[in-house]
Amino acid sequence: METTQIRTQYGEVQGVRENGAVIWRGIPYAEPPVGDLRFHMPRPPQPWEGVREATRFGPVCPQPGNELENSMFGPSNARPVQSEDCLYLNIWASDKSTEKRPVMVWIHGGAFVTGAGSLPIYDGTSLAVNGDMIVVTINYRLGPLGFLDLSSYGNAYAANLGLLDQIAALEWVRSNIAAFGGDPEKVTIFGESAGAMSIGALLAMPSAKGLFRAAIMQSGASQVLPPEAAKRIADSYLQELGGSPDDLSVLQSASTAELLQAADRLRQSGQGNTLSLLFQPVIHPQTLPVEPVVAIENGAAKDIALIIGTNQDEGSLFINQSSPIMSREQISGALEMMTGLNGDHLVDQYPMTVQGQAQIMTDLFFWRSAVRYAQAQINHGPVWMYRFDWSQPGHPWLGTATHAAEIAFVFNNLPLLRHIGIQPDELTTNLAVQMQKAWITFAHTTTPATMEIPWGDYKKHDRTTIIFDRQINLVEDPDHDKRVQLIGD
Repeated sequence: METTQIRTQYGEVQGVRENGAVIWRGIPYAEPPVGDLRFHMPRPPQPWEGVREATRFGPVCPQPGNELENSMFGPSNARPVQSEDCLYLNIWASDKSTEKRPVMVWIHGGAFVTGAGSLPIYDGTSLAVNGDMIVVTINYRLGPLGFLDLSSYGNAYAANLGLLDQIAALEWVRSNIAAFGGDPEKVTIFGESAGAMSIGALLAMPSAKGLFRAAIMQSGASQVLPPEAAKRIADSYLQELGGSPDDLSVLQSASTAELLQAADRLRQSGQGNTLSLLFQPVIHPQTLPVEPVVAIENGAAKDIALIIGTNQDEGSLFINQSSPIMSREQISGALEMMTGLNGDHLVDQYPMTVQGQAQIMTDLFFWRSAVRYAQAQINHGPVWMYRFDWSQPGHPWLGTATHAAEIAFVFNNLPLLRHIGIQPDELTTNLAVQMQKAWITFAHTTTPATMEIPWGDYKKHDRTTIIFDRQINLVEDPDHDKRVQLIGD
């Protein structure tokens, strides 16, 4: 790439060269959703005069503190600024050529209440350089600002604002990424946890059609609230904020801190089980009219190539030795709230221990949802299934293949693991190389099979699944008996 100064349709941006990549940070993809635009749909950014310095990340969406992210992903140079003015994206481009290259757009996780595209673990340098492509990470509105459904209070309010932010970012990419060397016809979206659940919804949303050709869902699938539950949460939230359905003025007059404090009080009040998501996508006629997995079964993502998978021990991040053992009634209620399943008969098949309850979450919230989503898509587009099994025995966090453990491997940012006391061995380093190569190959060709890994697609007759560990293996229909019991044959 000859220049780091690029003209977008809104103005020029100046990036920097670092470690074989050209990087632009903190580019606005929408007008700041502040003032009268709070709780409203995103709008295109205002054009600017002159050259905008794109060398620093933009503010992150207001969110509660999360010490786990800091330790898990390595320290940032500085604690990021939080602001409702948070709709920014970041671009990494390989400096190797000027040809139109595939684009990967990362949607971060964080239970729809935390996270940002600027976290160190999401640094796109390795992906962009090794894959000779463009990597984009985005921020979107979180918690009540992005996922409080106010639509029952009138047409002035839209639902699923955080998802609409993601669509606005993808529209910006489609209109502008060619100037950065990217091919707008070769966009792959990928994300983890709430990011993967967002992708599960985007695949079902009519307004997201044509914005990407492939998707990768890591540890997340179809996850939505029914409208009735969303309205109960909105009513309770408004009450915590000091307003009422007859007086919504507090939604504009409250400070950012007051919005977050009301959300925290609502969580602590027991409005939802401690494992449930108060703020998440909701079924809504204008934005997400059908539950995602049902829409996918009906062909909503026809011809979209999909990689989907989970980690072997997802639940160990959320339920561990410091967690209280829940009663049979509590865990059954949590299951019903998270999955819609009647949990009574399922709970009895797991030991009432911390490990047993973590396994319940792994199996029913993550793994079952991923398999159902894969099954829904295989008649409409190619699907590849994976399971991530790598762990570091004896490590306090990565001693199991826990939730989010695969992210460092996909981005091949293993040096960050030293911040939590891990020096990767040769097999671990090779796993990151091979896993990243599969993601890169998928972005280029819409198939993840490489010379090293002949990864076959997921079909109902064999259910081929790749197991990512220090040794990489292809397995047919892993956990067959469990799958038949939880999903059917």
